[in-house]
Amino acid sequence: MKPQILLIYTGGTIGMIKDPITAILQAFDFAYLIEKIPELNLLDCDIHTVSFETPLDSSNINPSHWIAIATIIEENYQTHDGFVVLHGSDTMSYTASALSFMLENLAKPVILTGSQLPIGDLRTDAKENLITSIQIAALQNNNTAVVKEVGLYFEYKLYRGNRTTKINAEHFQAFASLNFPTLVASGVHLKVNHEILHKNYSQAQLVVHKKMDTNIVLLKLFPGISSVIVQSILEISSLKAVVIETYGSGNATTEDWFLEAIEEALDKGVFVINVTQCAGGSVFMNQYQTGKTLEKLGVISGKDMTTESAMTKLMFMLGLKTPKNMFKTVFETSIRGEIS
Repeated sequence: MKPQILLIYTGGTIGMIKDPITAILQAFDFAYLIEKIPELNLLDCDIHTVSFETPLDSSNINPSHWIAIATIIEENYQTHDGFVVLHGSDTMSYTASALSFMLENLAKPVILTGSQLPIGDLRTDAKENLITSIQIAALQNNNTAVVKEVGLYFEYKLYRGNRTTKINAEHFQAFASLNFPTLVASGVHLKVNHEILHKNYSQAQLVVHKKMDTNIVLLKLFPGISSVIVQSILEISSLKAVVIETYGSGNATTEDWFLEAIEEALDKGVFVINVTQCAGGSVFMNQYQTGKTLEKLGVISGKDMTTESAMTKLMFMLGLKTPKNMFKTVFETSIRGEIS
Protein backbone atom coordinates (compact mmCIF):
# COMPACT_ATOMS: atom_id res chain seq x y z
CA MET A 1 0.00 0.00 0.00
CA LYS A 2 1.03 3.57 -0.59
CA PRO A 3 1.89 5.61 2.51
CA GLN A 4 -1.18 7.36 3.90
CA ILE A 5 -0.50 11.02 4.72
CA LEU A 6 -2.83 13.25 6.69
CA LEU A 7 -2.68 16.97 5.98
CA ILE A 8 -3.86 19.08 8.93
CA TYR A 9 -4.67 22.68 8.02
CA THR A 10 -4.76 25.05 10.99
CA GLY A 11 -4.54 28.32 9.05
CA GLY A 12 -1.76 30.62 7.96
CA THR A 13 -0.56 32.20 4.74
CA ILE A 14 0.03 28.86 3.02
CA GLY A 15 -3.70 28.15 2.85
CA MET A 16 -4.70 31.51 1.43
CA ILE A 17 -5.53 32.54 -2.13
CA LYS A 18 -6.29 35.96 -3.54
CA ASP A 19 -9.75 36.71 -4.78
CA PRO A 20 -9.17 37.54 -8.48
CA ILE A 21 -11.56 40.49 -8.30
CA THR A 22 -10.98 42.04 -4.87
CA ALA A 23 -7.38 40.77 -4.33
CA ILE A 24 -8.37 40.01 -0.72
CA LEU A 25 -6.72 36.96 0.83
CA GLN A 26 -9.08 34.20 1.87
CA ALA A 27 -8.68 30.57 2.96
CA PHE A 28 -9.39 27.98 0.29
CA ASP A 29 -11.10 24.62 0.76
CA PHE A 30 -8.41 21.97 1.22
CA ALA A 31 -10.81 19.34 -0.07
CA TYR A 32 -9.85 20.74 -3.48
CA LEU A 33 -6.13 20.65 -2.79
CA ILE A 34 -5.28 18.46 -5.79
CA GLU A 35 -7.01 20.92 -8.10
CA LYS A 36 -4.83 23.75 -6.79
CA ILE A 37 -1.60 21.73 -6.81
CA PRO A 38 -1.89 18.96 -9.45
CA GLU A 39 1.79 18.11 -8.88
CA LEU A 40 0.68 16.24 -5.75
CA ASN A 41 -0.60 13.50 -8.08
CA LEU A 42 3.05 12.67 -8.81
CA LEU A 43 3.79 11.76 -5.19
CA ASP A 44 3.76 8.08 -4.32
CA CYS A 45 1.32 8.40 -1.43
CA ASP A 46 -2.35 8.94 -0.68
CA ILE A 47 -3.19 12.34 0.79
CA HIS A 48 -6.11 12.99 3.10
CA THR A 49 -7.03 16.37 4.56
CA VAL A 50 -8.64 17.75 7.69
CA SER A 51 -9.02 21.43 8.53
CA PHE A 52 -9.72 23.49 11.60
CA GLU A 53 -13.32 24.69 11.36
CA THR A 54 -12.06 28.26 11.55
CA PRO A 55 -8.55 28.79 10.11
CA LEU A 56 -6.36 30.67 12.55
CA ASP A 57 -3.70 33.29 12.13
CA SER A 58 -0.81 31.75 14.07
CA SER A 59 -0.73 34.80 16.36
CA ASN A 60 -3.97 33.41 17.84
CA ILE A 61 -2.62 29.89 18.37
CA ASN A 62 -2.56 28.81 22.02
CA PRO A 63 -2.15 25.52 23.94
CA SER A 64 -5.78 24.55 23.32
CA HIS A 65 -4.97 24.44 19.61
CA TRP A 66 -1.83 22.38 20.26
CA ILE A 67 -4.08 19.91 22.05
CA ALA A 68 -6.48 19.93 19.09
CA ILE A 69 -3.65 19.13 16.67
CA ALA A 70 -2.28 16.40 18.96
CA THR A 71 -5.77 14.91 19.28
CA ILE A 72 -6.21 14.77 15.49
CA ILE A 73 -2.87 12.96 15.25
CA GLU A 74 -3.88 10.59 18.05
CA GLU A 75 -7.23 9.75 16.40
CA ASN A 76 -5.62 9.08 13.02
CA TYR A 77 -2.35 7.54 14.20
CA GLN A 78 -3.21 3.92 13.37
CA THR A 79 -4.57 4.67 9.89
CA HIS A 80 -1.89 7.08 8.67
CA ASP A 81 1.85 6.81 8.14
CA GLY A 82 2.72 10.48 8.43
CA PHE A 83 1.29 13.89 9.24
CA VAL A 84 1.86 17.34 7.73
CA VAL A 85 0.61 20.32 9.76
CA LEU A 86 0.03 23.53 7.81
CA HIS A 87 0.54 26.44 10.17
CA GLY A 88 1.26 30.15 10.13
CA SER A 89 4.97 30.83 10.45
CA ASP A 90 4.92 33.37 13.30
CA THR A 91 4.40 30.84 16.11
CA MET A 92 5.29 27.66 14.24
CA SER A 93 8.41 27.03 16.34
CA TYR A 94 6.30 27.15 19.50
CA THR A 95 3.81 24.63 18.10
CA ALA A 96 6.55 22.34 16.82
CA SER A 97 8.28 22.42 20.20
CA ALA A 98 5.06 21.83 22.11
CA LEU A 99 4.02 18.88 19.94
CA SER A 100 7.45 17.28 20.37
CA PHE A 101 6.86 17.10 24.13
CA MET A 102 3.17 16.21 23.94
CA LEU A 103 3.65 13.25 21.57
CA GLU A 104 5.51 10.64 23.63
CA ASN A 105 6.79 7.48 21.87
CA LEU A 106 6.21 9.10 18.47
CA ALA A 107 7.28 6.68 15.72
CA LYS A 108 5.94 8.53 12.68
CA PRO A 109 6.75 11.88 11.08
CA VAL A 110 4.90 15.03 12.10
CA ILE A 111 6.09 17.79 9.77
CA LEU A 112 5.06 21.42 10.24
CA THR A 113 5.29 23.78 7.31
CA GLY A 114 3.89 27.02 5.99
CA SER A 115 4.91 29.77 3.63
CA GLN A 116 5.77 33.44 3.34
CA LEU A 117 3.49 33.97 0.32
CA PRO A 118 -0.02 32.59 -0.35
CA ILE A 119 -0.33 29.39 -2.33
CA GLY A 120 -1.87 31.17 -5.33
CA ASP A 121 0.85 33.82 -5.70
CA LEU A 122 3.07 33.69 -8.76
CA ARG A 123 6.31 33.58 -6.72
CA THR A 124 4.95 31.55 -3.82
CA ASP A 125 7.14 29.31 -1.67
CA ALA A 126 4.03 27.42 -0.56
CA LYS A 127 4.05 24.74 -3.24
CA GLU A 128 7.63 23.63 -2.68
CA ASN A 129 7.26 23.66 1.10
CA LEU A 130 4.04 21.64 0.94
CA ILE A 131 5.13 19.11 -1.70
CA THR A 132 8.48 18.37 -0.05
CA SER A 133 6.94 18.17 3.43
CA ILE A 134 4.52 15.51 2.17
CA GLN A 135 7.34 13.70 0.40
CA ILE A 136 9.42 13.63 3.60
CA ALA A 137 6.41 12.48 5.65
CA ALA A 138 5.98 9.60 3.20
CA LEU A 139 9.64 8.47 3.31
CA GLN A 140 9.87 4.83 4.37
CA ASN A 141 12.55 2.18 4.71
CA ASN A 142 11.27 -1.41 4.85
CA ASN A 143 7.75 -0.15 5.59
CA THR A 144 9.06 1.89 8.52
CA ALA A 145 9.04 5.68 8.70
CA VAL A 146 12.45 7.29 8.12
CA VAL A 147 11.59 10.37 10.19
CA LYS A 148 10.16 9.54 13.63
CA GLU A 149 9.89 12.94 15.23
CA VAL A 150 8.34 16.39 14.99
CA GLY A 151 10.08 18.40 12.28
CA LEU A 152 9.72 21.83 10.72
CA TYR A 153 10.27 22.17 6.97
CA PHE A 154 10.94 25.50 5.31
CA GLU A 155 12.94 26.60 2.25
CA TYR A 156 14.65 23.30 1.34
CA LYS A 157 15.46 22.22 4.91
CA LEU A 158 13.86 19.98 7.49
CA TYR A 159 14.83 20.92 11.03
CA ARG A 160 14.12 19.27 14.37
CA GLY A 161 11.04 21.21 15.42
CA ASN A 162 12.11 21.98 18.98
CA ARG A 163 15.44 23.44 17.82
CA THR A 164 13.98 26.10 15.52
CA THR A 165 13.42 29.84 15.74
CA LYS A 166 11.85 32.18 13.22
CA ILE A 167 14.58 34.61 12.20
CA ASN A 168 13.13 36.56 9.27
CA ALA A 169 9.70 37.97 8.44
CA GLU A 170 10.44 38.65 4.75
CA HIS A 171 12.93 36.11 3.38
CA PHE A 172 11.82 32.66 2.22
CA GLN A 173 14.45 31.23 4.57
CA ALA A 174 12.40 32.24 7.59
CA PHE A 175 13.71 29.71 10.12
CA ALA A 176 17.03 28.62 11.53
CA SER A 177 18.31 25.87 13.80
CA LEU A 178 21.57 27.35 14.99
CA ASN A 179 22.43 24.74 17.60
CA PHE A 180 21.50 21.57 15.71
CA PRO A 181 22.15 20.37 12.13
CA THR A 182 19.57 19.99 9.38
CA LEU A 183 17.73 16.65 9.39
CA VAL A 184 16.95 16.60 5.66
CA ALA A 185 18.20 18.87 2.89
CA SER A 186 16.15 19.16 -0.29
CA GLY A 187 18.05 19.55 -3.55
CA VAL A 188 17.94 17.46 -6.70
CA HIS A 189 17.58 14.60 -4.22
CA LEU A 190 16.49 14.48 -0.60
CA LYS A 191 19.64 14.17 1.50
CA VAL A 192 18.73 12.57 4.83
CA ASN A 193 21.10 12.99 7.77
CA HIS A 194 20.32 9.55 9.23
CA GLU A 195 22.90 9.81 12.01
CA ILE A 196 21.12 12.62 13.84
CA LEU A 197 17.50 11.57 13.28
CA HIS A 198 15.68 10.60 16.46
CA LYS A 199 15.87 6.83 16.93
CA ASN A 200 12.73 5.25 18.33
CA TYR A 201 13.29 1.52 18.77
CA SER A 202 10.53 1.20 21.34
CA GLN A 203 7.35 -0.67 20.55
CA ALA A 204 5.49 1.42 23.13
CA GLN A 205 2.23 2.98 22.02
CA LEU A 206 1.86 6.68 21.36
CA VAL A 207 1.01 8.64 24.50
CA VAL A 208 -0.52 12.08 23.99
CA HIS A 209 -0.13 14.52 26.88
CA LYS A 210 -2.91 17.10 26.91
CA LYS A 211 -2.25 19.14 30.04
CA MET A 212 -0.19 22.26 29.50
CA ASP A 213 0.18 24.68 32.43
CA THR A 214 0.54 28.28 31.26
CA ASN A 215 1.27 29.92 34.62
CA ILE A 216 4.70 30.94 33.40
CA VAL A 217 6.32 34.12 32.12
CA LEU A 218 9.20 35.15 29.86
CA LEU A 219 11.50 37.90 31.16
CA LYS A 220 14.09 39.35 28.78
CA LEU A 221 16.88 41.27 30.47
CA PHE A 222 18.18 44.54 29.11
CA PRO A 223 20.54 47.20 30.45
CA GLY A 224 18.46 49.49 32.63
CA ILE A 225 15.69 47.05 33.50
CA SER A 226 14.14 48.31 36.74
CA SER A 227 13.66 46.56 40.04
CA VAL A 228 9.99 47.55 40.11
CA ILE A 229 9.30 45.73 36.83
CA VAL A 230 11.21 42.57 37.77
CA GLN A 231 9.71 42.36 41.25
CA SER A 232 6.17 42.96 40.01
CA ILE A 233 6.55 40.07 37.55
CA LEU A 234 8.12 37.66 40.03
CA GLU A 235 5.46 38.47 42.65
CA ILE A 236 2.51 37.38 40.47
CA SER A 237 0.50 35.13 42.80
CA SER A 238 -0.23 32.37 40.25
CA LEU A 239 3.31 32.29 38.82
CA LYS A 240 4.90 28.83 38.79
CA ALA A 241 7.97 29.37 36.60
CA VAL A 242 9.89 32.07 34.76
CA VAL A 243 12.23 31.82 31.80
CA ILE A 244 14.86 34.55 31.95
CA GLU A 245 16.59 35.47 28.70
CA THR A 246 20.05 36.42 29.96
CA TYR A 247 23.11 37.82 28.21
CA GLY A 248 25.72 35.72 26.41
CA SER A 249 26.41 32.40 28.09
CA GLY A 250 23.87 32.95 30.87
CA ASN A 251 25.00 36.15 32.54
CA ALA A 252 22.86 38.68 34.39
CA THR A 253 23.30 41.76 36.54
CA THR A 254 24.64 41.08 40.02
CA GLU A 255 22.91 44.08 41.60
CA ASP A 256 21.53 43.20 45.02
CA TRP A 257 17.88 43.97 44.16
CA PHE A 258 17.94 41.55 41.20
CA LEU A 259 19.55 38.66 43.07
CA GLU A 260 17.24 39.19 46.04
CA ALA A 261 14.19 39.12 43.75
CA ILE A 262 15.37 35.84 42.18
CA GLU A 263 16.10 34.32 45.58
CA GLU A 264 12.68 35.30 46.93
CA ALA A 265 10.96 33.75 43.89
CA LEU A 266 12.91 30.52 44.32
CA ASP A 267 12.06 30.44 48.02
CA LYS A 268 8.36 30.66 47.09
CA GLY A 269 8.73 27.59 44.87
CA VAL A 270 8.88 29.42 41.52
CA PHE A 271 11.17 27.63 39.05
CA VAL A 272 13.64 29.98 37.36
CA ILE A 273 15.12 28.93 34.00
CA ASN A 274 18.14 30.57 32.39
CA VAL A 275 18.32 30.69 28.57
CA THR A 276 20.51 32.91 26.44
CA GLN A 277 18.97 35.71 24.41
CA CYS A 278 21.64 35.06 21.76
CA ALA A 279 20.33 33.44 18.58
CA GLY A 280 22.81 30.61 18.95
CA GLY A 281 25.03 29.16 21.66
CA SER A 282 24.47 27.77 25.12
CA VAL A 283 24.15 28.75 28.76
CA PHE A 284 27.27 27.99 30.85
CA MET A 285 26.53 29.57 34.19
CA ASN A 286 29.90 28.62 35.70
CA GLN A 287 31.89 30.42 32.98
CA TYR A 288 31.66 33.92 34.51
CA GLN A 289 31.00 35.12 38.03
CA THR A 290 27.77 36.84 36.92
CA GLY A 291 26.36 33.48 35.81
CA LYS A 292 27.84 31.48 38.68
CA THR A 293 25.93 33.62 41.16
CA LEU A 294 22.64 32.54 39.54
CA GLU A 295 23.73 28.91 39.60
CA LYS A 296 24.46 29.09 43.33
CA LEU A 297 20.98 30.47 43.97
CA GLY A 298 19.42 27.41 42.31
CA VAL A 299 18.55 28.77 38.86
CA ILE A 300 18.04 25.97 36.30
CA SER A 301 20.14 25.96 33.12
CA GLY A 302 18.33 25.92 29.79
CA LYS A 303 21.65 24.93 28.18
CA ASP A 304 21.31 25.36 24.39
CA MET A 305 17.51 25.20 24.25
CA THR A 306 15.61 27.78 22.25
CA THR A 307 13.27 30.08 24.14
CA GLU A 308 10.33 28.43 22.34
CA SER A 309 11.46 25.00 23.50
CA ALA A 310 12.11 26.13 27.07
CA MET A 311 8.68 27.74 27.35
CA THR A 312 6.76 24.75 25.98
CA LYS A 313 8.82 22.22 27.96
CA LEU A 314 7.96 24.19 31.10
CA MET A 315 4.23 24.07 30.26
CA PHE A 316 4.54 20.33 29.61
CA MET A 317 6.45 19.54 32.82
CA LEU A 318 4.16 21.68 34.97
CA GLY A 319 1.18 19.98 33.35
CA LEU A 320 2.69 16.62 34.32
CA LYS A 321 3.12 17.94 37.88
CA THR A 322 6.79 16.96 37.85
CA PRO A 323 7.95 16.69 41.50
CA LYS A 324 9.98 19.66 42.72
CA ASN A 325 12.94 17.48 43.74
CA MET A 326 13.16 16.10 40.18
CA PHE A 327 12.34 19.26 38.24
CA LYS A 328 15.88 20.55 37.70
CA THR A 329 17.22 17.15 36.64
CA VAL A 330 14.39 16.52 34.16
CA PHE A 331 14.49 20.03 32.69
CA GLU A 332 18.25 19.89 32.13
CA THR A 333 17.96 16.45 30.49
CA SER A 334 17.13 16.05 26.80
CA ILE A 335 13.88 14.12 26.49
CA ARG A 336 12.97 14.91 22.83
CA GLY A 337 16.31 15.99 21.41
CA GLU A 338 15.80 19.59 22.54
CA ILE A 339 19.24 19.79 24.21
CA SER A 340 22.58 18.91 22.62
